[in-house]
Amino acid sequence: MTQVSAKQRAQRISSAAHALEVAYSLAERFRSGAAQRDFERELPHAELQRYFESGLGAITVPREHGGIAISTAELAEIFVILSAADGSIGQVPQNHFYALEVLRVNGSEAQQQRLYAEVSAGVHLGNALAEFSSPTAHQRSTAITQHAEGLRLNGDKFYATGALFADRIPTLALADDGKEQLVFVPRQQPGVTVIDDWSGFGQRTTGSGSVQFREVAIAAEDVVPFQTAFERPTTVGPFAQIMHAAVDQGIAREAFNDLLSFVRERARPWPDSGVTKASEDPLTLDRIGRMAARLSAGDALLAVAGEAVDAAKREATAENVARAS
Repeated sequence: MTQVSAKQRAQRISSAAHALEVAYSLAERFRSGAAQRDFERELPHAELQRYFESGLGAITVPREHGGIAISTAELAEIFVILSAADGSIGQVPQNHFYALEVLRVNGSEAQQQRLYAEVSAGVHLGNALAEFSSPTAHQRSTAITQHAEGLRLNGDKFYATGALFADRIPTLALADDGKEQLVFVPRQQPGVTVIDDWSGFGQRTTGSGSVQFREVAIAAEDVVPFQTAFERPTTVGPFAQIMHAAVDQGIAREAFNDLLSFVRERARPWPDSGVTKASEDPLTLDRIGRMAARLSAGDALLAVAGEAVDAAKREATAENVARAS
């Protein structure tokens, strides 16, 4: 049985209110130096370690496995808070929680018990999903094959957000039967190479580089069915998308706050506008008011969508999942 230990045992989050309190505290720490980290591309190893040591990585663990099973709307709110402080740090855990949702939907009881325990101890899950060698985004060449000595994983991935920082790298791969599986690969397993080759405009420190797998020995208990989560109605898709939306909302919220500071403190009006401060200019006020309304609508939509996702979790009918999507 493969077991991965966290670098340092995580704290326990006792409630949704506690989770929000921790998120706000971390956000204040992460906001300091966020712009410099992005400009200099200083990878947030210490910050992400602090994130997972705080216990936030385990807040979606079901109650029967010792977690608090935070609501989706509350999880989205935490993504908004942290993404406002640092868009890269806010983005990285998305794949962690995505893998946990696949585990909840498709994992066996034994897999859930073991992997939830690891996550509760502070283990960070990255991802290696996307490939660039196939003709379309949904075709994979990374594969698990059965050998006399056991399972072996081979392939190449890119856009692997968080893999550089992770303890396990959940990886999409084809099994011998042609079905896609999610393999919870230990980051330090021989044959795993994570390459820091990510170059982007904004969110430059997400560690979204490439991963190579060369004859990586895989334990059968680390293989969770993936494709079947999309052959029936499940919340895997909408759950992934609400986290993306929450990251965008957090980045927008901070950009708006920066705009307000700029207008109040530094911006000057048009020379012939008849006003002495940009914050008194009617056109500026109109545009800022419109943006404020849209941001508030975004907050409300995340709350409504979160409730829809949770309703689909409770009863995964086609109608409920479609509404959540």
